[in-house]
Amino acid sequence: MEKREKRILLCLCHLSGNEIKYVQKAFDDNWVVPLGPNVNGFEEDLQKFVGENKEVVALSAGTAAVHLALLSCGVGPGDEVCVQSFTFCASSNPITYLGATPVFIDSEKDTWNMDPELLEKAIQDRIAKTGKKPKAIVPVALYGMPYQCDKIMEISRKYDIPVVEDAAEGFGSKYKGQVLGTFGKFGVLSFNGNKMITTSGGGALICEDKDSKNNIMWYATQARDAYPYYQHSAIGYNYRMSNICAGIGRGQMTVAADHIRHHQKLASLYAELFKDVKGITFHKNPNSDYDSNYWLNAITISPELKIKGQENAYKQVITGAVGGAAGVIHAVDCPTTDCQPNDNVEALRIALDALNIESRPLWKPMHKQPVYANAPAYVNGVSESLFKIGMCLPSGPYVTEDDVRFIVDAIKESIVD
Repeated sequence: MEKREKRILLCLCHLSGNEIKYVQKAFDDNWVVPLGPNVNGFEEDLQKFVGENKEVVALSAGTAAVHLALLSCGVGPGDEVCVQSFTFCASSNPITYLGATPVFIDSEKDTWNMDPELLEKAIQDRIAKTGKKPKAIVPVALYGMPYQCDKIMEISRKYDIPVVEDAAEGFGSKYKGQVLGTFGKFGVLSFNGNKMITTSGGGALICEDKDSKNNIMWYATQARDAYPYYQHSAIGYNYRMSNICAGIGRGQMTVAADHIRHHQKLASLYAELFKDVKGITFHKNPNSDYDSNYWLNAITISPELKIKGQENAYKQVITGAVGGAAGVIHAVDCPTTDCQPNDNVEALRIALDALNIESRPLWKPMHKQPVYANAPAYVNGVSESLFKIGMCLPSGPYVTEDDVRFIVDAIKESIVD
């Protein structure tokens, strides 16, 4: 089949046009610093979205939100934090910023998120080994799918360990009708250019109350004390969102619900089209308690399924960035590692790329990353198994239903009968 003339991107947020008036207002008023009407307005919009009983701080990145949430939970040098292994590095890297150690928890097979049984086992084992309990728990809404909120929160209460929900990929996802990011002590949101809504780059932290919000804002603005001159009683950070970026966010909030519905509609179409394709399984809500935003649509590919060109997988070293790295790479001299997707997954990625369709392997588990080789990990094999057989497919406002049909047909044609 002929490739699409225009590349079908994995996920790119759509600017509706509403953003222009807010950004223009920032220029007209000369509000270009990390405060102003757009910042306040965006935080108010987010607060209404997640629930009036919460407070929201707009920040420079979702990673910054994780960092400040952990800091507020008292995480410091020598501490440990239980964090989901099957996720992007932004969930665990801030733990190391604070001099603490991530304790990686593997996934359960239904949602692909943190396994509650392994979590409790890890907490008990860390107490036995170190004499103290972990300082926080960081579950993740992988690809928008809610984690087992009830069970994780029950463990949190049992051991009195605060939860920092990483809902960076789960903006608008719900569990039993409640918006993700509102279950724990803190909830992390991301507005990167590929997320459900964007501020070009940015994030937010959902807080329990105004006192918690004020404390986060203090740390996010270099921890300046209330004097008529600059005095600092703690180390702070330059993490506040700019008024211009917040203007983009305010425009995006006017179409946020439309974006979520579109992602979910594409997911339903993918699920229907893959229903009778042998060897391909679409990842979907386990039951009616879960309401994923389907930020990224994901499939698993049976190891027995053969893909055209599979014999040539991993024969050449990758020389460019794959999967949203904006061209920034660190050169390697070997095309393989000890933990990688199966040959048929890589062959399918290459086949789709030749047709101008962007796809991506699932996140490589953090406990298999070289940088965290010495970190404690409690594993059951689920995330590593999924990494070997999984793939993310194009989602988002720029992906049409015709695109989805083209993608599924391309996958079907790539399968060796």
